[in-house]
This record gives sequence, structure tokens and C-alpha cells, in this order.
Amino acid sequence: MSSAPDAALLDLLDLLDLEQIEQDIFRGTSRSAIVPRVFGGQVAAQALVAAGRTVPADRPAHSLHSYFLRAGDPGAPIVYSVDRIRDGRSFTTRRVVAVQHGQPIFHLSASFQTDEEGLEHQADMPPAPDPETLPTAAEMLPRYADRFSDPTVVDRLIEARAAVDLRYVDAPPFGTVGEPREPRSQVWFRTNGKLADDPLLHVCMATYVSDMTLLDSVLLAHGRGGWAVGDVVGASLDHAMWFHRPFRADEWLLYDQESPSASGGRGLGQARIYTQDGRLAITVIQEGVVRVPRGN
Repeated sequence: MSSAPDAALLDLLDLLDLEQIEQDIFRGTSRSAIVPRVFGGQVAAQALVAAGRTVPADRPAHSLHSYFLRAGDPGAPIVYSVDRIRDGRSFTTRRVVAVQHGQPIFHLSASFQTDEEGLEHQADMPPAPDPETLPTAAEMLPRYADRFSDPTVVDRLIEARAAVDLRYVDAPPFGTVGEPREPRSQVWFRTNGKLADDPLLHVCMATYVSDMTLLDSVLLAHGRGGWAVGDVVGASLDHAMWFHRPFRADEWLLYDQESPSASGGRGLGQARIYTQDGRLAITVIQEGVVRVPRGN
């Protein structure tokens, strides 16, 4: 990995560097998405940036809970309004509403905590191969070009993930269409370049990436390939994260994901993110709409 951020990562960092337009009010832009709406990881990460900028630097984020309310318009700015819910002795709570065209599209509640000593235990890191032995997205995705009816999908996927080196341990859902598998998947990820030593930046970057693959396990259980294949349609409904231990998003992180349930047109994904040396850094849970189109 290069020591300097590449152009795609610089673009993403610029995307997360919100403009402050008033006290506790921030404005963000969007980038072109591979679907005709704002990428959920982007709006979640930007909302966490907005919340974090109203909190003292010595109180890192320890959790977030959020709801996706409406599809975001990638051609319009997003205004983030922060409500200072509580500033306690140990914990700080913020609520953020993201608005476009006069309507809320996303709600986030985030909690921040001063560093404290306490009881320690964690779930063990599962087995996973060395990320350096796995193919990059640019190497892996062209292998599945024949799975997509749209010939531009591969290039669009590579472009959308250019800021992040994301490597699948096993074939992605679109690689095994029609072959149900255990509802579990793993990816390694890190940014394509070094980041500044700002804990909020690393947390927000992990939030951005966490929405990329979490519902893959739902698809695997049913042999579905996903939106790009056209055998399901869907969107994120809610997203929750707990940040347990310090980590760097520019160093390898293992995203170990599984789906315990799908029903009622919804699928649930849950995951743990580990540092390469085995520390449990983050827990993630997300539910999304996962519907099968008629005729599929």
C-alpha cells in the first residue's frame, strides 16, 4: 500500500470534510453511486462527522444507531443538523437529521465516551487467510463480468470502491448465483493510502465501508446475486455500530459477516470487525429490504 493517499481516497476524504454553514449545521455533497441514490455508507459517515465535530476530541465515538428514511438524491447537497442531546461527565450524546429537498432522509444517534479502564474480554477472531494472498477488486471483479446484464457494472463497481482495498475471502454473491451457501461471508479492507491520526476519521471511514457488503450473507443463503444481477431489489433500513477498541482504517481489518434471519421482505446482517492482530474493534448490525422481483 502506498504511504500517500491515492486520488480516489483524496476524493472520499473531501466528501467527508463537511462544510459548516451555521453552529451545529453542516452541508455535504455526494458522489456518483452505482445505484441511482446516495450510498448509505456515505450518509451515515457524513452524519457521524457532523456529530463528532460538536464533541470534544478526547471523547471518541463508541456507538451509533441510525435509520434510512428516504432514498437520497446524489445530485443535491445534504444538510446535517446536530442536536446536542446530552453532555455528561463521561458520555456525550448527539442526534443528527440529514435533510434533502426539505425532507429528512436519515436519522442518526451517536454516543461518545471519555477513555476509561474496565473489564476486558472479547470473542475470538475467526480463521481467515492473509489478505495479501487474496485478489484485489480490480483483479476479481472482471472474472464475473458475464453475470451482469449491464456491461458497465464491473467498471462502476471498481470505481465505487477505488478508495478502499476490499478483498473477498470467498466468492461474492454474484459469483455463485443459484448455489445457496452458508449465510456467512468475510472481506478484508483498508483504505488505499495512509490516513491522518484522527480517531474520528478512522471511525467514519469504517462506517462508510461497513455498508458495502453487510447484507451479502442474506443473498448467499438463497443463492441470489444481488442488485447488479437483478435477482433481488433492496435498500438499507437501519444500521448500528459499536466501537469497542481503537483501530486504524488504513490497516487491514477483517469484516466477518453473517445473516441469522430473513423474513417479511427483510434480511438481517450482523458482523464483527477485527484488527489483523486479532482485536475485536467493531460490532455491526443492519437490516435491509431484500425483495425478489416478480418472475425471479
